[in-house]
Amino acid sequence: MKKLICIILLSVLLPAMSYAEDTHKHKGQAKASGVEVLSPDLRNLLSKEMKALQDGMMSIIPAYVSGNWSEIETTAEKIKNSYILKQSLTKSQVKELHSVLSPEFFEKDQKFHYLAGMLEHAAQSKKPELINFYFSEMNKSCASCHGVFATHKFPALIPVTKDEHVH
Repeated sequence: MKKLICIILLSVLLPAMSYAEDTHKHKGQAKASGVEVLSPDLRNLLSKEMKALQDGMMSIIPAYVSGNWSEIETTAEKIKNSYILKQSLTKSQVKELHSVLSPEFFEKDQKFHYLAGMLEHAAQSKKPELINFYFSEMNKSCASCHGVFATHKFPALIPVTKDEHVH
């Protein structure tokens, strides 16, 4: 199953990978941005949440292909309710998040969790086509956020603008 996921992701990401690698070589060491500028403790909490979200997303695939709608529903509900701001953050960490990260980060986060709620509803309704749709939208949402706020970790997701071209 992991091979299938890798094949799908590679087919989508390969065209961007060569561009991102070339861009990185030409721009040199980029200034820290996105989640890179968070304090180590906050980055660690965010990494733990991202790992939990990744594990949840990965568990949906075998559940989907076996028609285990209740497992998808349970997982989607956990993802929907895993907002980083709902964790036990200190007041200073909440302040840091809002001062360092742009409103776009929080908008992307809210959209992702909204989509998880829609996935939960689709699983409750036992609608495979909607489950697939919302799962796909959640994956796009992940890549979109990573392409803006975690380019240090996912350089292949750096968006290409119309005026840029591959050398």
